Parts: sequence; structure tokens; C-alpha cells
Amino acid sequence: MARKLLLEHAHVEGISTYEVYRKHGGYRSVEKALKTMTPDEVVEEVKKSGLRGRGGAGFPTGMKWSFLAKPEGVPRYLVCNADESEPGTFKDRYLMEKIPHLLVEGMITASYALGANTSYIYIRGEYSWILFILEKAIAEAYNAGWLGKNIMGTGYNLDLYVNIGAGAYICGEETALIESLEGKRGNPRIKPPFPAVKGLWQSPTVVNNVETIAAVVPIINDGGDEYAKIGLGRSTGTKLISASGNINRPGVYEIELNVPVEEFIYSDEYCGGIKNGKRLKACVPGGSSVPILPHYLVCKTASGEQRLMTYESLSDGGFATGSMLGSGGFIVYDEDQCIVRNTWNFSRFYAHESCGQCSPCREGTSWMEKVLRRMEHGEGKMSDIDLLADVAKKIEGNTICPLGDAAAWPVNAAIRHFREEFEWHVKEPKLCMERNFGLASEPVAAQQ
Repeated sequence: MARKLLLEHAHVEGISTYEVYRKHGGYRSVEKALKTMTPDEVVEEVKKSGLRGRGGAGFPTGMKWSFLAKPEGVPRYLVCNADESEPGTFKDRYLMEKIPHLLVEGMITASYALGANTSYIYIRGEYSWILFILEKAIAEAYNAGWLGKNIMGTGYNLDLYVNIGAGAYICGEETALIESLEGKRGNPRIKPPFPAVKGLWQSPTVVNNVETIAAVVPIINDGGDEYAKIGLGRSTGTKLISASGNINRPGVYEIELNVPVEEFIYSDEYCGGIKNGKRLKACVPGGSSVPILPHYLVCKTASGEQRLMTYESLSDGGFATGSMLGSGGFIVYDEDQCIVRNTWNFSRFYAHESCGQCSPCREGTSWMEKVLRRMEHGEGKMSDIDLLADVAKKIEGNTICPLGDAAAWPVNAAIRHFREEFEWHVKEPKLCMERNFGLASEPVAAQQ
């Protein structure tokens, strides 16, 4: 049985309330940090732990904290990125629903480490019901003396607020989130300056994911060295995985970062195998923005080694034969699924969610969506396949924020690994229409 650091008490009745959470060891990290440690010592423990950002980028959290500028007389801020909008990812929602006080506790401990006296949780607009769960937990923390003035008589003050977004995927990018939090349109900023120097209201700011901040609690409770013993290499600790698709047991799982991918898919402890006894066709291991892996690269790397649920193993071989752990949105496809249709679905999302600030992303995402729609509806040309790859190449690396890359990578990977399926859509348009829509008729354009 895998060790659980975040979800250990997730199914305890009443764990969302302060009384039950406190009985199960809640707020120990705040007591330990504020009473026995300096802010720098808290940062050092996080560094020792090897914790990497759980929102997708995987950047070392302690290092990110150490970059925070500390000019005299200037406030510093901690912002929790709870704008979980990546298709296939829902683990932050689960954590906030089930154990909201874990996030509140992590926010207090992390804010103390960063010298922040005002902190924010920026939550996805579609998570409106979670707003009330978090606000209730925050009110309970205030009443118990964990928030407000002179916490536990230590002289440390902290106010914590929840801000709800308006349903824009782009606000998951940290500078767009900051712009939105300031009441502006959520467009990403050009960097530098980075948020650590000029972030919220031009003050030094750290933006961390929900799971990242929650992980600070067991790190401070047990020590960074103990946390680092879990996992493998630079992939330390545990990770929440949102498992979905054609599997028997979809849901949120907390894994140690060394579990073989094959075990994660087929073990009854996790996904429980492919639904209806079908064969595995492909997998997206880290949310919609990471490259898709064909079945022969899901469980083994190109060199024949066992593929593990770690940052390094999933990216082994680069994008030619690997992918990314990303946000942990683990989507499994069986043999009956259409990769072209899946790619079109992702492209529709990115074309809709592009903020339009950068022309390669604004124009390119729309063109990819149009070409894929044409192909999926039996109107594709063989030249469209290379056109898609070319457009994706022109988007990648040419935008202010990573949304352009996120839109390009799935398209490139799908063509790279499943080109024959794209070609089949062009060669057999009527069969394609029949399979996808139950229509043995002329293409859509001809019907119109």
C-alpha cells in the first residue's frame, strides 16, 4: 500500500471541519514553524525535501521561494493557483473539497516562510461551490486563532482571502492570474520581470499550486529529509494523479513517485486495468497539454526500460519518445478511440481559451482546430497532415506564455505516433464519417 501524505485522512467523516481536522493532527506544521523555526529554516526544509511544483512545470519549490526579493518596506505575497482548468486534471478540486484545512494550513506555513502578511487563493470560476467550502474553513481558522493578528502570540500576522475567477484557462498561467487578481483582463505578462521581483501590485510574489502548498504541511511536520526519502532521484515525495478515460477505476490517487506506469494502469490499487477487457492504445500522462504516448511507449521507454511515474522517466527520450508528468492528468485510451478526434477536441479547447495576445497562438490554434475539424468530418486532404505539423511548429516557442506550446505539443505528438490514422481519415472519408457519427453519407460540406 502506497504511503499517503495528503489524502491519508480524506475519507474520515467530518474531516472538512476544523474540529475533526485538528483531532487528526491539523495545524501542527503552523505550530512547529512559527514557534520553533525561522522563515529561512522553513524554506531550507522545503529545499531539502526536493518538492517540485505540482501544477505542471515541476520547478523546485524551495528554489522558487529563495528567488523571492525582499526589499525593505515592500509587502510580499503568496498566491495559491487553484485555477485548475487543464483538461483531464481534477486532483486540486478533490483536495479542496475533501480537506480544505490542509490547504489553509499550508498557506499559513508557506506565508510565514515567505514573510507574506496577506495571501490569496485564486480559484477557478467553475469551482463556485468550493468557494464556500474554503471560506468556511478560513473562517474556522480565524476563529481558532490560526489567522489574523499575532498568531499564537508569535507576533506574526496573516490575512487570507479567496478570489474566484471568471472561467478563463489562461488565468492558470501565473502572471495572467496576477493580472486577473488585480482586476484586469487575464493576459500573461512579458517576463522579466518575474513575479518574484514584481508580481502582485508590482510587489514580490510567489505563485504555487494547491497540491504544492498542501505538501508543505507533511514536509514541515516530518522534515525535508524524510520527505526526500520517498520517490526516486529528483522526483521526491508523493503526487496526486487524476486518472480518467477507459479504465475500470477512475479517480484521484496519491502515489509515491516511483510507481511503474504499467502497475498504475493495471493494478487494482489504482486504475484497475482497461475497461471492458479492451487493449491499451495510448495514454496522455500529464494533462491535455503534454504529448500523447502510443501503447508501446506507455509502459516502457524507447530503450526498453520500465517507464515509471516520475518526472524523469516519463520525459525519457524527449518528445520523440517521451512525454511529461505535468499536472498529473492521466488519460487512458483503449483500442476503439480515435486519436484524430481526441486531438481535435484538445485543439478546440486551446483555440477557445487562447487570450489572443500573441498572433502565433491566436491564429495558429484556430487554424489547427479548423484543419482537424475538416479532417474529422471527412473533408481532409493528405497535405493537411503536414500543414498541421507546420502550424504547430510555428506556434511552439513563439508565444509569451506556455499556452501556445500546450496547444502545439499534442498535435505534433499525435501526428508523430499516429500518422497512419490521420492518413486513414483522408483516404476513407465515408468510413471515417460512419465510425465517428454513424453516417454512411457524403461529407458535411456536401450535405450543406
